[in-house]
Amino acid sequence: MFTGIVTDVGIVRSAEQRGDLRLDIRTGYDLAEVAIGASIACSGVCLTVVDKGDDWFAVDVSAETQSHTAPERWQEGARLNLERSLRLGDEMGGHIVTGHVDAVAKVTGAYPEGDSRRIELEVPGGIGPMIAAKGSIALDGVSLTVNSVASDGENWRFSVNIIPHTAKHTTLGAIAVGEHLNVEIDVLARYLDRMLATRSHAGV
Repeated sequence: MFTGIVTDVGIVRSAEQRGDLRLDIRTGYDLAEVAIGASIACSGVCLTVVDKGDDWFAVDVSAETQSHTAPERWQEGARLNLERSLRLGDEMGGHIVTGHVDAVAKVTGAYPEGDSRRIELEVPGGIGPMIAAKGSIALDGVSLTVNSVASDGENWRFSVNIIPHTAKHTTLGAIAVGEHLNVEIDVLARYLDRMLATRSHAGV
């Protein structure tokens, strides 16, 4: 379980295809406090620490995970938003984030808006109805508030604002049009959609 509050930006120092894709990620975390087997959200994807050194840790990214997430994240030199898993008693500063990606969004617009930066994105139609204006969403592991949502009947688009603090302390400050981001919808919307679908199939 995570909160969407990024605590470090890591850099993929190597990506080696084995049975799965092995990533070595450089980090500023005190790795003495990170156990083998611990969970770390890497740009919104919950991954397991399988090895570590003084300033790096390794994770294995399965083919299944690669097929449902932004491919740009799993390359040497990629910058990743990192968050360690929530511990009992930690402050819930963002919203509940599971680290399970629902879809990949494409950035269709990025421009200044006051001191912030407005990002517009397009998502697959299946998750569009579960995104709500003024609701929460996680983009590459960052907890954000949705500004607006719209649909032309086929495609769904939404927008968020990246404030200066978020731009400075995450990878979102450098996001450009055409890039892809991992999306996790609010967990409450996910369960509500599942409940409604189950009732519909049952004829209730």
